[in-house]
Amino acid sequence: MAETTLFTSGKIAPRLLRFALPVLGALFLQSFYGAVDLLIVGQFGNAADVSAVATGTMMMQTITFIIVGLAMGTTIQMGQALGAGNKEKAADIVGTSIIFFALLALVVTVLMIFLTKPFALLMQTPKEAFDKTCMYVHICSAGTVFITAYNMMGGVFRGMGDSKTPLLTVFVACIINIFGDLLFVAVFHMAASGAALATVIAQALSVIFCLIVAKKRGLPFAFSKKNIRWQGKLVALVCKTGAPISLQDGLVTVSFLVIAAIINRLGLIASAGVGVAERVCGFIMLVPSAFSQSLSAFVAQNIGAEKYDRAKKALLYSIAASLACGLFMGYFAFFHGNLLAAIFSKDGKVVAAAHSYLKAYAIDTLFVSFLFCFIGYFNGCGKTSFVMIQGIIGAFGVRIPVSYLMSRTVNPTLFRIGLATPSSTFVQITFCGIVFLILERKRRKESGRRSQKIA
Repeated sequence: MAETTLFTSGKIAPRLLRFALPVLGALFLQSFYGAVDLLIVGQFGNAADVSAVATGTMMMQTITFIIVGLAMGTTIQMGQALGAGNKEKAADIVGTSIIFFALLALVVTVLMIFLTKPFALLMQTPKEAFDKTCMYVHICSAGTVFITAYNMMGGVFRGMGDSKTPLLTVFVACIINIFGDLLFVAVFHMAASGAALATVIAQALSVIFCLIVAKKRGLPFAFSKKNIRWQGKLVALVCKTGAPISLQDGLVTVSFLVIAAIINRLGLIASAGVGVAERVCGFIMLVPSAFSQSLSAFVAQNIGAEKYDRAKKALLYSIAASLACGLFMGYFAFFHGNLLAAIFSKDGKVVAAAHSYLKAYAIDTLFVSFLFCFIGYFNGCGKTSFVMIQGIIGAFGVRIPVSYLMSRTVNPTLFRIGLATPSSTFVQITFCGIVFLILERKRRKESGRRSQKIA
């Protein structure tokens, strides 16, 4: 059996960093994995192809984020079970998650067949890119079962303190996707459809590779076919933890889709420019995203072991590291964002539009250093309902209204529209700070009561 990496003892910063670095690597490769489609299509296609891949990717990301959020339910519940020393429960959580996510993949695939065109219409997809967008999404939807399988297995590995296996798996997928894109887009000139086909093939082969690795390494507890069964209570437990994360991630992604629809009304260049900018943002937000995911697993184990101080210190270390990187990335995105955008498009107008939008995101790189780490901390604590609420307030109470108002100004710019994102993040940080202080005060009171009882 594989060994469990426990975060409940030893020095906090080194352990957290060793776990976070492979997560960062996996997130980088995932971003690169998606960016390759846009990069190669941008070099061998036209603005309509770029817009199709950008819009289609946003639609598929909505599905992916929902699945990832639910998989976090498995990660957190597994982490808390292992932290408490309950390996039998951890095995049952894995088994019931297999059944649950298999059914989820089937439902999502069927829904995407019927909802793609209405979705594309709601997003105000430019007519030049509409058919290509639908084709891209339909092909990618065929890989939903692989997206689901990979993220479920990734959640299991992270829950037992293993962040290296997901890194290795996504590395394989990334390499396959690059060769697939070059073959179908550069050689066969299939543009957006070729990029989608390469993505599905890469996802399928990466899942097969992940299964081989999992079988070879094993799990840190006894696991057999008897564990693979539907257990309503455990499904409810995983969903209770993961559904709020999933709903929050899904709705936040929907809010960005709404913003994309608002921007799509400004024309093809604006649509392609924002699509490029979003790809660049996927890279400049990597460090806080990595610490957010790492904190969820790290904090979950320590909460299970009732070591609250270790969880709090991990949060502070994560914020400090994220902020240090955020300062550098924010500076580069604001003053040299055109260089980053030029990687994905050879069209000068698209590059200029992307840089304008990136200047607003540069501000957000500082704010998300706090927000993403808070989200990881609260998820690990099991406070996923609060994470959902603050995310929805930020998305629908601030980000969308501000984007719409900015788009209605005289001569609207992508920079002004983009300011909606840091505005939303600032409001969410305020909520997180207040709730964090409330929880700390509550725990100090409970600790005081226990001390009095012991005395």
